[in-house]
Amino acid sequence: MRATAELMVVDEETRRRLIATVARRVIDHADELTALDQAIGDGDHGINMRRGSEAVLADLDGLAAKPLPEALKAIGMALVMKVGGASGPLYGTLFMTLGKALPPEPSLGDLIAAFDQAIAAVRARGKSDVGQKTMLDVLKPARDALAGGGDVRRAAAEAADATIPMKAIRGRASFLGDRSIGHMDPGARSSALIIGAIAEVVGEAS
Repeated sequence: MRATAELMVVDEETRRRLIATVARRVIDHADELTALDQAIGDGDHGINMRRGSEAVLADLDGLAAKPLPEALKAIGMALVMKVGGASGPLYGTLFMTLGKALPPEPSLGDLIAAFDQAIAAVRARGKSDVGQKTMLDVLKPARDALAGGGDVRRAAAEAADATIPMKAIRGRASFLGDRSIGHMDPGARSSALIIGAIAEVVGEAS
């Protein structure tokens, strides 16, 4: 990925590295995600996310060959079909919305606008908002760091940590009430892993 006339040109090799790095990062942390979900959820987040990531890796050649918007939409569809649970529709919505909103060669402004649309779509799909111990509690701070020129990877990681003292308002964890306090939200953690992997690849290519 390189900036040219304020546009980010993502060639096929970079798309391949982005897709592979994100999928493998999730797979490598699947057991951690499962343990987090066992504490406050159904215990299947890591298993489901691993299954979705493996499906994406299985089609790596085909996905990398697509223009960025089409690749993102295809990844979103794969996650909806393979991940299951609540995470499949939420992550599918995230990636499909990004794919619909982004041009093939986005500017920073395009990225921020697409992020805004994706966050709004996830908020609507999950009927949730920032501060309710969900993946939104990572997506919004990461978006703000991107817009402000900050460290997106660090912002995402710190935001995931910040879900630990929160009381869950939405999702399976909300049934636990105060017992959800003291545990990191698994969706926030998987979001931080994905954002961190993307930031690493972009940083290496810039």
